[in-house]
Formats: sequence, structure tokens, C-alpha cells
Amino acid sequence: MENLKVTLVQQVIVPNDPQSNLDHYTSVLDKIPNTDLIVLPEVFTTGFCSSARNYAEAVGGRAYQWMQAQAVKHQAVVTGSLVVKVGDTYFNRLVWMRPDGSYTEYDKRHLFRMAGEHTRYAMGNQRILVEINGWRILPLICYDLRFPVWSRNRNDYDMAIYVANWPSARALHWNRLLQARAIENLSYVVGVNRVGMDEAGQHYAGDSSIYGPAGELIATSQEPELISTELYADRLQEYREKFPANLDMDKFELLP
Repeated sequence: MENLKVTLVQQVIVPNDPQSNLDHYTSVLDKIPNTDLIVLPEVFTTGFCSSARNYAEAVGGRAYQWMQAQAVKHQAVVTGSLVVKVGDTYFNRLVWMRPDGSYTEYDKRHLFRMAGEHTRYAMGNQRILVEINGWRILPLICYDLRFPVWSRNRNDYDMAIYVANWPSARALHWNRLLQARAIENLSYVVGVNRVGMDEAGQHYAGDSSIYGPAGELIATSQEPELISTELYADRLQEYREKFPANLDMDKFELLP
């Protein structure tokens, strides 16, 4: 493993205006320092809106092409989730876009029923892992954070990423759960949220954060900005060797 430079993109999202959001992100990303990984929020082209399906992306369409162009420009992986339509089915889908144009997709497993998400989108059923600079990474989406079994490290990842539209009303949960996932899984955890107001007048405080494997807070912010830091592979390895709780984890199998 090499050290990993990560940039979290915490911004206001204009409701249901993909082109405006993409144009804004283009200008924001132009300020990014040298980095390996750029992480955008959940549904970053539309916001978490009940009508976002009207602006769904096609696989390989505009937003995919934009992500690829940014990955090439910055020579970094670009990731975040989109509303994607496949046939007649809609997904809240995370795209992991590499500079070479190849990509991996993860469909949100846990759909936020309190906002009716489960009635608008199909549930994902596959947990995926991706790799960068020798780091094994588990990408997840927002409400997935509340379900530790789905996030459980089976000695198969070094960092978990949660992209979100997580409102201020439950900011306490966001912050505590991100830290808990890091501690219990002996891994770095990255959480990327949005800021500002949505179309329903709901406020988002950001709190995009990076936690280390002992639960230590490495970086956080409540402002619309870029959060860039370098994560050290040797510190992760040293902590796991010093406190190998993973050797005593319960073994289990996830059923359909």
C-alpha cells in the first residue's frame, strides 16, 4: 500500500438542475491540489429530491462522461452517487470512475423509507470492493451507515466511504456512526455530505469527515469547501498490529 491523498467535495447542491451542478463542480474541482481520490456527495447532480427521477442519468451518459473527463483531468479516481435509470428501473447508484475510463458501480442497499426512497428506487443487493494505490475500499451510500452488518469489515477493506445527503436534524447520528464504523472495523472511514438547503427547506450542515482506525478525527468541516488530506498506510498497519481485534470478529454469512 502507498499513502493515499483524498479530497472530499462538500458543496451546496442545486435541486434538480444537473447541468448547473456539474458546471459548479467543474470550477470547484479546478482548485483541487494533487490527489488520488475525489469524493462527491450522494446524488450530487440533483440532490435528494422526490422528483430527482425526472433527471435520471443513463448509464454512460452525461454525468458518467463528466466524471470520466474530471478523472482524466485530475488523474484521480472520481466517485459519488447519481440517480440512474436502467430500462424502467431507477437506482441510487455510486459510480467509481477511473482515469482510464473504466468504472465500477454500487447500488444503494438501504433505501431511506422515511422519505419514501424505497418506493422510487430499486434496492441494490451486491456489496462491492474497489482498489486504489493498494488500498481496498468499500463504497457505500448514506442510510447504509446505520446498518453495521452491511459495513462489516471481513478483513477485506482498509477504508469505507459513505457519500450522503444527511440532514442537520440527525447530524449527531452521522458523526457518531462514522466514528463507530471506523473503530469497530479498524479502518479509515470517509463520510462526504452536502451543505445548504434542499427543495423541501431541509438544512444540511456538512460535517464531511475522515476518521482513523482508532476513531480519531483527522479532518472535518461545515463549510462549502474542499477537504484534502493524506492517509498513511503504515499508521493503519501499525494500529492493526497493535490492536488486532479483527482476529476475534464473529464470522457470519450475508443471506439474500
